[in-house]
Parts: sequence; structure tokens; C-alpha cells
Amino acid sequence: MKNTSVTFKEMKKKGEKISMLTAYDYSTAKLVDKAGINGILVGDSLGNVMLGYPDTVSVTMEDMIHHGAAVARGAENSLVVIDMPFMSYQASVYDAVVNAGRLMKEGRAGAVKLEGGEEIIPQVEAIVKASIPVMGHIGLTPQSINALGGYKAQGRDIESARKLIKDARLLEQAGAFSIVLECVPADLATYVSEQLSIPTIGIGGGAGTDGQILVYADMLAMFSDYRPKFVKNFANVGEMMMEGFKAYDAEVKAGTYPAEEHTYAIDPEVLEAAKINN
Repeated sequence: MKNTSVTFKEMKKKGEKISMLTAYDYSTAKLVDKAGINGILVGDSLGNVMLGYPDTVSVTMEDMIHHGAAVARGAENSLVVIDMPFMSYQASVYDAVVNAGRLMKEGRAGAVKLEGGEEIIPQVEAIVKASIPVMGHIGLTPQSINALGGYKAQGRDIESARKLIKDARLLEQAGAFSIVLECVPADLATYVSEQLSIPTIGIGGGAGTDGQILVYADMLAMFSDYRPKFVKNFANVGEMMMEGFKAYDAEVKAGTYPAEEHTYAIDPEVLEAAKINN
């Protein structure tokens, strides 16, 4: 059954946990979808994981549309949420609505995600008014990494904790159907989750949120540039891939691959005739 923004809110009411993973291509999306994951985020983390950028700031609308459409083609049941990239919504409400619309029309999203709290409430309200479901994102917001001073937990002092609580409530009032809480102390994330009627999705927010999300390449040990504290490796796919690549390399260089069973046959008479005619 197709997951939607309404499904997420109903799961919160029933006390059911929501599972989400990222995906950036058709083949991965099919596997994630088949596994029964409720939502797939086409995150701007694709800048790091897929494109080798040093941050998410460099990611463009074209990047998000390209990868989002590929994921949407592979996701039959999972809700596909696409990140709005840096400067696609911050400058104006008009830009926010137009670019959110592009992600829905061209990227085939089921919802869009924006980073930020009080400062982007007008954008969230306008996008929701345009009948586009919005997922919020507060706490550690990677697009603001230059302003935050690095990748570190947020909401650990009174002022920032109060702002996070306020931002969560404002996003709910603006019409967001759920909120990602990234790198937030577990007790604070639990409190925020209890205060809201919409679901929270944690990534480094502890077990008290209404759901969890991870970057699939992190949880499968495929991305090794860095490893956040909240990541758990559920399978060592990266090592398995490396072993497969090495085995292939060895057989190619030894001349043992391809073997006869991997080749196509031709009638010897046909081959000889072809040689003569040439």
C-alpha cells in the first residue's frame, strides 16, 4: 500500500514507528521499497555520497530532480521525499513555491523537505498552500554548516534547546506533516516528539522520536569518508563489494574470466564463410 504524508501522521496516532532511508537511484530505491521501508528521502546528501562534493551546499535543483525522478521510478510503496537544495527556497517565498513545484512535477516527489525553523515559516506555509506536503528539518541542518561552525549536536544549551522546541511548534502550525530532528540530544528529541501531533523522524535523535532515517550508504558501510556517531552498520556491503571487485580484477588479469559458459557460440561453418567473404 502506498505510503503518503497522511500515512505518516496516522502511524504517529497509532504509535507505530516510521522507517526511512535515503536513496539516490532507481536500483537502490527498488530494494529499499521492497524491504518495506515507509519513506525514501532523496537527500541532498547525494552531494557527498554520489557526487563527491565536500558538503551539501554545492547541490543544485537539477541534481535533485535528476536523482529524485530515478528514485520515484523505483519506489512503488515508499513515500518519496526530495530535499530542496541550498538557495532554492531561502531567497523568497516565490522561489520556494516554484522550486517545490518542480520537484513534484519533474522529480515526481510525494513531498519536499526544507531545512530551518522560524526563518522559513512563510515558505513552508506557501508551499503547503500550494498543496505540496512539507517535511521540516531542524537541529543540525547541513546546508547551514558554515553558520553553525561545523557538524555537531544542536540544542545542548538552554537558548538553542528553546529555539528548537519553538521551531518545531512553528513548523507544525505552518502545516508541515513531519519534522526531521538531526543530531539533537535524545531527551530533547523525545520531549519535542511528545509535544507535537505530527511525527518526528530522528537521525542522531535517540529512540524517542516517531521514526528513524539513515543514509543507506552509511548503514551498509559503503561510505567511508567519515562516520557520524549515530550510524550503525546493519551490513558490511562495502567490504563485500570490495571483495567482489578484487576477485573480478584477479580473474580478468589471469584470463580465467570470461569462461566458456559466459560466451556465445557460432557455427564453425558460418565463421569460416564469413572469413572467406572478407
